[in-house]
Amino acid sequence: MTDEKWVLLTNDDGIEAPGFERLVKALNVAKIPIVAFAPSQNKSACSMQLNLNTSIDLHQRSDLIEKWNLDESHGVHLYALDGTPCDTMIVALDGGLYNVLPHITPTLVLSGVNLGPNLSQDSYHSGTMGAAREAGLYGMPAVASSYTSFDVDGMDVSIAATVEFIQHLLPLIPRVPQNLCRPHVDAEEEHVSRWPKTETTRSEVEAFQQLRSAFQSGELMLNLNVPSEWNGRFQTTRLGMRWYRSAVQFVESDDGSLKTTFRIGAAFIDTETIEKGDCDAVASGYASISSLPNWPQTHPLALDGELLAHALKQDEFGFPKWLKG
Repeated sequence: MTDEKWVLLTNDDGIEAPGFERLVKALNVAKIPIVAFAPSQNKSACSMQLNLNTSIDLHQRSDLIEKWNLDESHGVHLYALDGTPCDTMIVALDGGLYNVLPHITPTLVLSGVNLGPNLSQDSYHSGTMGAAREAGLYGMPAVASSYTSFDVDGMDVSIAATVEFIQHLLPLIPRVPQNLCRPHVDAEEEHVSRWPKTETTRSEVEAFQQLRSAFQSGELMLNLNVPSEWNGRFQTTRLGMRWYRSAVQFVESDDGSLKTTFRIGAAFIDTETIEKGDCDAVASGYASISSLPNWPQTHPLALDGELLAHALKQDEFGFPKWLKG
C-alpha cells in the first residue's frame, strides 16, 4: 500500500469527455495521484442506474496517458468500464480496483467535472452525483463537481476551482478510508439521526466533529458547482429551488401517421430565491459547495436536520467550516 493520497476519478460524460480530460491533466500537473474508473461512453442523467447480472468489460486506457501528455511519475492509472457511473464505483470499490492495482487504496472519490449544472433537483437525475453518492454508500468520502454552463471552451474555471477544492480537502481526511465497504455498520454513531426519537442539541464543536465523521464514513457527500463567470470565491450552500418549464417538446409525423415524437429538454428555467441556495450562489458568481446526505431521510444512517444546519456554516474562504473543525 502506497503512502500517497490517491484520488479515484469517475464521471458520467465518459472517459474521453472534455471535462474529464482537463480534470485529469490539471490533477496531474498538481502532482495528485489519480486512478480513474470512468464510463467508456456518455452516461449523462442516468442517476443511480445499474447494470445488474450483466457482464461489464473493463478496459485499460494507457493510450490516454500518452495522448494527454501525462507525467506518470506523479501516479496515474486510467480505466474505462462499459457501464454506468454507479457501476464504475461498485466495480472499483468492491474488488475491481484491488484486482488490477492491489497496492492502491483511494483516499477520496471525485466525480466530474460534469458539463452542465447539477443544482437543486438535478441531484436526483445526475449520473455525476449518482456516482459520488454510490461511493458514499460504499463508505467512501466523495465529491461531485460540475460546470454550470454547456460551453466547453469555458470549462477551465471549473477545473481550477475543483483542483483548488481538492487540494484544500485532501490534507483534512485520513489517507485510508476507515469505512470502505462498511466492515461494520453502527446505526448508533453520533452523526446518525435518532429519528423518530427527539434529537438533542449539539454544540458547534460536536456538530463539526460529527459532520467530519459523516463525510469520512460515507454518510455525507460534497457537491461543487462552478459558474462560467466564477469570481474566484466559494460559498457553502444547500440545495436551491428551480423548475424546468416546458420540458417536453413534441412533433407529429409528417407522413400522416399517428406517431408522435417527444423530446425532454426545458425551454427555460424558473428559479426561486432562498437563503444559502446553490442556485443563488452560482447566479452571484460563487462556486457552490453543498453538504448533502447520501441516505434517504428516514434511513437508519440518515443525518438529522440540526446537524445539517451546522453544515451550512462556512469559513473565511467560503469552504464548509466543519471540514477543519
